[in-house]
Amino acid sequence: MAAKFDKADLERRMKGAVEALRGDLSGLRTGRANTALLDPVMVTVYGAQTPLNQVATVSAPEPRMLSVQVWDKNNIGPVEKAIRSAGLGLNPINDGNTIRLPIPDLTEERRKELAKLAGSYAEKARVAVRNVRRDGMENLKTDENKKEISEDDRKRSETEVQKLTDETIKALDEEFGRKEKEILGK
Repeated sequence: MAAKFDKADLERRMKGAVEALRGDLSGLRTGRANTALLDPVMVTVYGAQTPLNQVATVSAPEPRMLSVQVWDKNNIGPVEKAIRSAGLGLNPINDGNTIRLPIPDLTEERRKELAKLAGSYAEKARVAVRNVRRDGMENLKTDENKKEISEDDRKRSETEVQKLTDETIKALDEEFGRKEKEILGK
């Protein structure tokens, strides 16, 4: 049995794409210290891969500095190693109790790379929204073929789905535009 058309479900899934894009973009470095920068870092502690935020507290005490307060002092070495090998271009400074991470200035080339990466995240989100739109349109056609809705209802609902899609794509473009400005420093 095919799924029935559910506008609320389409809205929820499209909003989910916008939230996923926000999450992806928040992890991109813009030259300012942002604790989300360390979200992808996994640390090998107690024989398991563990997210950094489950073994330490990450804070941004200054605009160009992150501070990592490791809860168990025995894990400072593995945390430092994980940050160094995460490919974030950060050089940890270990003072025995905390790990400080100075955020270096971004080069123009690196800014362009980050902007390009942000663009690919935005395109991935747009594709997800278009897939949700396609699912909604297919459900409407199925409902019409089953004689559950009339042709006029299908067309009216398709217009609503398209309007929702356009609004969501606009929101995605605004998120990307904001982040691109932030990255390129314009």
